[in-house]
Amino acid sequence: MSFSIKRKSAIVTGAANGVGLAIARHFVGQRANVMLADLNAEGLRNELTENQDNASCFVGDLRDSLTRSNLVAETINRFGRVDILVNASRQLLETTDDTRDSSVLGTMLDQNLSQQYSLSRLVAEKFREQANETPSSGESIGSIINISCIAARRGLPELLEYSISCAALEQLTRSLALAVARHKIRVNAVAFGSVMSGHLQSQLSRSPELRTSIQSATPLNWIADASDVAEAVQFLASEGSRFITGQVLTVDGGRTLQDRATVPCH
Repeated sequence: MSFSIKRKSAIVTGAANGVGLAIARHFVGQRANVMLADLNAEGLRNELTENQDNASCFVGDLRDSLTRSNLVAETINRFGRVDILVNASRQLLETTDDTRDSSVLGTMLDQNLSQQYSLSRLVAEKFREQANETPSSGESIGSIINISCIAARRGLPELLEYSISCAALEQLTRSLALAVARHKIRVNAVAFGSVMSGHLQSQLSRSPELRTSIQSATPLNWIADASDVAEAVQFLASEGSRFITGQVLTVDGGRTLQDRATVPCH
């Protein structure tokens, strides 16, 4: 069974930085056609798309329904079709009891759940239209991968609203997988632990002892690179996982196997 995504067309949201950018870069390197989507125009305009015939950028606020429609339309205009959606757009707001109110949860759910739900439904419908144009050979007609975090399964008071939104996203993954399975569309998620992102690097520079805390809470005793997450996403996007749907693949070095909830996720 092949794990290749060569010549597949993918939308990757949240692609201006962090894990989303790592996934987009990885997909481009695997010769998939990639539409990088983000609100951060400056972040998208980097070396990734220079001299790359298989990568394009889309700038827009995906909380807006017209923007989501334009993203899908532009992807199809550029690459002819869409085969993969990676919902990597996430917002992390660290709050305290003094700043916490219902509007924070609403913002988090809007950013980390609502737009993923709406974009997934839109892309799933496009998968079905494409399948009607070209009869399926028995393989899945499209793959949706949501990017979550192990905060969904940990008790982290300082990340209360974020944890709730991640847990909701994982439930969306399972429910949507059942709703579209009859159309041979697969929906899965990747939940990661600590990843050496720019945000974490900044925190480690201020608090070097944090590295020891994170590694001691991780059975494999290291901090992942964003490429570790990207590899897992490729697996779920490929036909090598064609009989897998509604699952959350955890990439955390075994961290959720231990009762060390007091160490924050990054």
